Amino acid sequence: MPKEFSRSQRMAEQIRRELSELIRDEIKDPRVSWVSITAVKCSKDLSSAVVYFTLMDNSNSDQTQLALNNATGFLRKQLASRIRSRIVPALKFIHDNSIERGSEMDALIAKARSTDADADTDSDSE
Repeated sequence: MPKEFSRSQRMAEQIRRELSELIRDEIKDPRVSWVSITAVKCSKDLSSAVVYFTLMDNSNSDQTQLALNNATGFLRKQLASRIRSRIVPALKFIHDNSIERGSEMDALIAKARSTDADADTDSDSE
């Protein structure tokens, strides 16, 4: 019977939970405020992990990404003490803008539906 989740997926989820706590409780950099970790993708050999994050205020996402990438040494050291693994992956933080893209697409769909509804009511009244 195959396992439902691979080791890299289980490790990615554990890293996501631990990083969320570490960033919330341990990082004191003002550039790293209101950060939410959305996903972590680990390589098969667990040597590297890409961490996707979102912000409440996207105006300074580049500065936040720079601050998080500068704190990777500290975060890896803290992760090593929290997770039970021989290897702690190298971390790379990337801003996840899928939520903004999704809301933009939702607005476009709503606009298209309203123009279609307006066109239908105009043609019905003739």
